Amino acid sequence: MSTIKSTVSIASIWTDFKEITKMGLSVVVVFSAIAGYFLGAETFSFTTFLLLCFGGYFMVGASNAYNQIIEKDLDALMERTKNRPIPAGRMSVNTAFVIAVLFTLAGVATLYIINPKTAMYGAISIFLYACVYTPLKTKTPIAVFVGAIPGAIPFMLGWVAARGAFGIEAGTLFAIQFLWQFPHFWAIGWFLHQDYQKGGFFMLPTGKPDKATAVQIILYSVWTVIASVIPAFGITGDLKLTIIGAIVIFLLGLVMVYYALRLFKLRTNKAAKQLMLYSVTYITLLQIVYVADKFLS
Repeated sequence: MSTIKSTVSIASIWTDFKEITKMGLSVVVVFSAIAGYFLGAETFSFTTFLLLCFGGYFMVGASNAYNQIIEKDLDALMERTKNRPIPAGRMSVNTAFVIAVLFTLAGVATLYIINPKTAMYGAISIFLYACVYTPLKTKTPIAVFVGAIPGAIPFMLGWVAARGAFGIEAGTLFAIQFLWQFPHFWAIGWFLHQDYQKGGFFMLPTGKPDKATAVQIILYSVWTVIASVIPAFGITGDLKLTIIGAIVIFLLGLVMVYYALRLFKLRTNKAAKQLMLYSVTYITLLQIVYVADKFLS
């Protein structure tokens, strides 16, 4: 009986640890950083690759833990978040804070071993997410713009890890992921609007899921696609994209614009959810196409 209880306890602790650090999201972010690294790497370093994987995970995990500490009372009000470890009472704030601090230190130290600039951008990401974006969410829709900055850092972080410097190439990768986040997060804000209202969060540009919000989602979807194909014009330094790669990404982008237009037409939660799901597909496929285009061209 005690063995069963022990097993259940270990399993629940592991589940809560994954949830406080949002392991699933962290893996997606690490994938983005790895794509950036492959794009920037002139020679592959397995050590740098591993350090980036662990450093990236620590960085995102720390941000998410701080976020859940700050929002613990608001999380308890929303269906989507009320069962998180802290509001559900399965984890104390002190435990979560220890995890957050350890992950911060481990993340910055791990990224510093790669090079100081990578560590600096990692630290900026944690600071902006926890200290600026999170408090602003209950005050103004501008929070999404602020949150898009740390959200856009991982893709370019991989390039900086490979090259040790920030240039037009890293800036382009940053711009792509920065612009992409608006249709992505506004789509989430749309279908979770009522739940976010319970927590007092301002996640939509107009404050509600209306035609004006849908128009902005369309605009940012179009700008994302434009930014995504710019490297094909040879103006982004060492970051290049062949015509074939650009066409593939452009066609993928048209699908995202289609879903954005569909949301404008229907203005339903289902349409918003479809756009959100496709936006994840788009950014993932874009990163795969970029990397494949580099090595196959």
